[in-house]
Amino acid sequence: MRTSRAILVGLASAVGGLAVGYRLFARNRCLTWGATAEEAGKGMPGDGLLAQPDLVTTRAITISATPEQVWPWLVQMGPGRGGAYTYDWIENLLGLDMHSASEILPEFQNLAIDDILPMGKTGPRMRVAILSRPYAFALASTDHHWVWAFELYEADGDTRLLSRNRIELPNHGVLQRLFYMFVMEPGSLIMERKMLLGIKERAERMRPLPAAPVDEGIDHADLHAGRNWPTRTLGV
Repeated sequence: MRTSRAILVGLASAVGGLAVGYRLFARNRCLTWGATAEEAGKGMPGDGLLAQPDLVTTRAITISATPEQVWPWLVQMGPGRGGAYTYDWIENLLGLDMHSASEILPEFQNLAIDDILPMGKTGPRMRVAILSRPYAFALASTDHHWVWAFELYEADGDTRLLSRNRIELPNHGVLQRLFYMFVMEPGSLIMERKMLLGIKERAERMRPLPAAPVDEGIDHADLHAGRNWPTRTLGV
């Protein structure tokens, strides 16, 4: 009895120590992998679509290609489309029908505002809320709980690709929120890191592409500063 109790106390202490260590030393790095402090703290397209999220992640990567060369890989993503360039077998365990493409797929390049991209049969439906080729792209879930935004900008001849998730956790109790923090957050890093590396590898290996049309209606100095974005509320 005493041995069993000691084991339980030891396990509880170890789990508690890991939890405290994650919050104090690893969580910020998990939520901002690859991003500078400036990138993590600045405004991005789509921020106004979910003003008070419970969780924000900003992850980033440098790609040796132009924004025009990265853009096609970005807009073709999704189940039944170009996939997510991550671990397909994990995605497909969740029934997402992800098959990561190794080439640009012309049939998935013509996204438009208000197009709907279902995330599998039972997952959220994502509406194209912002689309400014080749600099900004934001999806907002129709249940109003998730905004996933991308920004591309040129830096020293390369492209910085930023990915930001803004997530609301409605009606979640303490246990569910702890599960999200200690399981889902690290899990999301594993998947998103692989996705960003997958986009980088694909964009860098391709031969130069013709320049994509640029949306001249947006001041791209404002884009980098995260200002003056014409957004709507999620309910509209």
